[in-house]
Amino acid sequence: MPKRLLIFLAALLVAAAGCVRNQPEVIIITATFLPEPTPVALVPDQMPAPPIEQTLLANEPPANQTPDPARPGAVSAAREYVVQPGDTLSGIAVSYGTTIETLIQLNDIANPDALEVGQIIRLPDPPTETTSDFKILPDARVVFGPRATSFDIAGFIAQQPGFIRTATDTINDEDFTAAEVVERVAYEYSVDPRLLLALVELKAGWLSEPDPADEKKAYPIGIGDSPFGFTRRGLYRQLAWAADQINAGYYGWKHRGLSTLEFSGGIRLLYSPSLNAGTVALQFLLSQLSPYATWEREIGPDGLFAIYSRYFGNPFDGGAGEVIPPDLEQPPLGLPFPRGETWYYTGGPHGGWGTGSAWAAIDFAPPDDPATKTTACYVSDHFAVAVADGVVARTSEGAVVLDLDGDGDETTGWTILYLHLAEQDRVTEGTVLRQGDPVGRPSCEGGFSNGTHMHIARRYNGEWIPAYCESCAPGAQMPPFVMDGWMAVGLSNQEYQGYLMKEGQRKVAEQGRDIADNEVSW
Repeated sequence: MPKRLLIFLAALLVAAAGCVRNQPEVIIITATFLPEPTPVALVPDQMPAPPIEQTLLANEPPANQTPDPARPGAVSAAREYVVQPGDTLSGIAVSYGTTIETLIQLNDIANPDALEVGQIIRLPDPPTETTSDFKILPDARVVFGPRATSFDIAGFIAQQPGFIRTATDTINDEDFTAAEVVERVAYEYSVDPRLLLALVELKAGWLSEPDPADEKKAYPIGIGDSPFGFTRRGLYRQLAWAADQINAGYYGWKHRGLSTLEFSGGIRLLYSPSLNAGTVALQFLLSQLSPYATWEREIGPDGLFAIYSRYFGNPFDGGAGEVIPPDLEQPPLGLPFPRGETWYYTGGPHGGWGTGSAWAAIDFAPPDDPATKTTACYVSDHFAVAVADGVVARTSEGAVVLDLDGDGDETTGWTILYLHLAEQDRVTEGTVLRQGDPVGRPSCEGGFSNGTHMHIARRYNGEWIPAYCESCAPGAQMPPFVMDGWMAVGLSNQEYQGYLMKEGQRKVAEQGRDIADNEVSW
């Protein structure tokens, strides 16, 4: 009899790995990522945005330029899937461009909370129709990268006549302006703030309408509360959910073989192979918010593209929209803990921030003696350290961003995100570090974690870089995550699963401190 895998138990194991999850409502409840009064310094010489009358364009949207390279269509011919250890029905659905509901119906699954290893899951036939090939935004206008840092979020919002100018949101019992919320989501998820603003105008008229309907004030993106009982009320929860879905489409297209789109009514489409990742991301997001007929308009020239162009100009002006150069190489990195210590590899490739992002992160647990701790969540006696020389570009609750090019701007060049570092002894913004210098002590602070550990991830020009890229699309291959010669390897469609490889040695991602197979040192 195959071993039964309970999905909720699998979820608990992932939680034990302890990282940012793919449902923002979980992040909201368990995290306190509170920005400082001025969480991120604006570019010193940036000027306030011109009055809105000067930024509005003609009603006719600009010609849609298409500088981004097309990706060849990649459609799975599979008609069934064999369940592997660690699989969940939701993960299988995402991997094959369908929904849990469709898989339940096709397979007559009585209990969607349980799968068996070896179980055959029938997959829906691939669609034959494609989505529109109209490009909404280039990749560089979706990712919070070098072309976004000069945008003054607060200055722009202050000039708008709509509700957003006075809107606030309460996060963990503290009030924040709309500008602070937009900035926070942009940096956390690495999604361009102009796109977030265009979305709240598209779905709720927050930029132009002083008094939208109460429902639109509470749910400006249009996603309702979670069926699991989590609220999505308020600007932060709405934008965090939207940003995670944008990332799911963007990185799913580039790195995880996403090729099909399914609506709740059963309509299924292939993404047009001529699209860029940024447009796929928006087609995916909007498909979850609108019925098919509305979605068709929103992804066309009179939809989101027109709104973005009206406020921010033609998104395709300014040259090519690529974020990552084709010859990208990772700089040499050391391990994120001191020489002479043995830490534990507890989490293989998984979401850098939310599972919607690229699986850019891996996890390590420090070598504390559990017998001396009263709970699984504690401040470690051991320090995480800088993997390379750099400057600390940003700190927030639990998080430290190390900028390797030294300019203090986390949207340019290589950056390293550390997560779950306790406030005590955590380095401060602006600190210059040399490789091996202390960064902070692991804990459960920030994100979602019910066991002390360190989450570490890479970005380049604001784009999350997958730790392992077996399923990357042609032309979107990325350098593997290598630290002191240890290369991260992931298992196909298995978040948090995998191992480290170095000179014939193999260290498996496993929970616990009594497993020699996950011990790593240098």
